[in-house]
Amino acid sequence: MLKAGTSRRDISPREGEELAGYPHYPRNNTGVHDPLFASCLYLDGGETEVALVTLDLLFFSKKHVLRVRRMAEEASGIRGENIMISCTHTHSGPWAAGRLDIESLEAGREQSAEYVDFLVSQIVGGIAEAKRGAFEASFACATAVCGAESGVGGNRRSPGGPHDPLVGVLAVRDANRIVRGVFVNYTLHPTFIHEWSTVVTADYPCYLRMEVNGALPEAVVGFSQGASGNQSSRYYRQGESFDEAERVGRALGRAALKALEGAAWTENPDVAAASKEIEVELRSFGSEEELVRQVEADTARYRELYERYGDSRNREEYYLWQNANLKMLGSEDQLGYVRMLNRGVKIELMEDERPAELQVIRIGDALVIGCPGEVFVEFALYLKAMAPFRVTVFNELANGCLPGYVYTPESLVEGGYETDTSMLAPGFGRKLTDAVLELIESIR
Repeated sequence: MLKAGTSRRDISPREGEELAGYPHYPRNNTGVHDPLFASCLYLDGGETEVALVTLDLLFFSKKHVLRVRRMAEEASGIRGENIMISCTHTHSGPWAAGRLDIESLEAGREQSAEYVDFLVSQIVGGIAEAKRGAFEASFACATAVCGAESGVGGNRRSPGGPHDPLVGVLAVRDANRIVRGVFVNYTLHPTFIHEWSTVVTADYPCYLRMEVNGALPEAVVGFSQGASGNQSSRYYRQGESFDEAERVGRALGRAALKALEGAAWTENPDVAAASKEIEVELRSFGSEEELVRQVEADTARYRELYERYGDSRNREEYYLWQNANLKMLGSEDQLGYVRMLNRGVKIELMEDERPAELQVIRIGDALVIGCPGEVFVEFALYLKAMAPFRVTVFNELANGCLPGYVYTPESLVEGGYETDTSMLAPGFGRKLTDAVLELIESIR
């Protein structure tokens, strides 16, 4: 019979810790609006034990993942390779990985070693706690729909373009049929709270948890991010505010609860895990002189549009100058990379995250795919279509980061912030997808 355990640890930083998420706008936090959590779901199928951990963080470096796994294996006996650690991708939590923006690289800004030590300790403690408190359990997996049609989110590069509206849910309940753990997956950047804010917050996942806990008060509620590299609320939100984060978070929470209403529970799901590493393919950006000219052109275009529309309340005019701003920032980052590399300066996200680890965990007829980095939704949609499971969950930013977005070759032609700021080669997404398919075949 399946055994399961859950835990939740507070990982909120101290006041003054720098916030990640908008690196071109450095911010030190002035307090906690809502606590950040490390949530753990432990599962023991008899032959295989696994742990799924979600962190309310932007990034969590692969080198930290490896450290957690070593310590957690010693503390709990769970094989390190069977632990998946992913991020909610909140843009209002501390740094726990390297940076790619030129301002931080040139200034030599680094993540806080003290905070990372605290974070690692909390995660390891949470994994051990979840196993210690394991109980005989039944498992359910289900999906519901909540996307652009609900004013929640969608494609941020092409309004109406490819998006994933599925809310994926994994849940466990005890012998008394009390739901003790609910892990929700959704594909949407948590960017309702923008660079104007200096408080710590999980963004909309905070309110998703509140909604689920309102109906299931005994449940540890974890959240993992889908392939949201090109997915956000940009063209779908009604504003940038905590009210809007609550509207969306609670809508997603209601969808998760609805999915569970009709879910089938099983006491004996098979549990299996597999992983592999692949080399990270990098691109060439060209010469420093070429990039200087590109930055000058993009800066001029941004300034022109901002002068014309910067004070406009019209959303379409706002998008014109804001997208030009992102294009300029991407060009600046490219120039920064080349200058750093020419000077022999280490770029952590390029050095510490290689090779990239891919991981799959099977729980009955549910599959969890873990991939590092921010991934364009097209890759996840393809994998979900090809995977022979009733429910497939795609966790991005799992077990590390990558030096930039995993984008499609087509998007590189169009350009923009995601492609301009990525150090990855155009064919890397295909390589990643093929490797995941091989892993899926190995455990099906």
